[in-house]
Amino acid sequence: MNQAQTLSAAADNAHKAQPAMAKPAKTAEALHQLVMTQLDDDQAQEIVSIPLEGKSSIADHMVIASGRSTRQVAAMAQKLAEKIKQEGFGSARIEGLPAADWVLIDAGDVVVHLFRPEVRSFYNLERMWSFGEVDAKLAGAGSA
Repeated sequence: MNQAQTLSAAADNAHKAQPAMAKPAKTAEALHQLVMTQLDDDQAQEIVSIPLEGKSSIADHMVIASGRSTRQVAAMAQKLAEKIKQEGFGSARIEGLPAADWVLIDAGDVVVHLFRPEVRSFYNLERMWSFGEVDAKLAGAGSA
């Protein structure tokens, strides 16, 4: 084997080591968009997204939404976790599913809180985590 053949063989081997079509990295924004779309499709109520990037290390986004009943809250949580896994974002951790008054879905870069309306108003997470962004929306809506 001469030098040109050796270089050609080395180049071929290097090319084979890299996949032809690498999958794009799953980003926090793509996960956030998936969550927002799925909750909208599942008819979640009062969906609020709070950006946390640069403000907290727990996640880049916190999404808060309500369901009309414990059954809807549980169904939305299970379906969302399945969709997150199906789309290649890994397995989301779910807490609170048995009672389904308040279900937490930890998908890494996006944390989702699903509530029954009465429980949501009691804990008022929007005000606690809003850093001023959501407060203006709440004051403008005239909610107490």
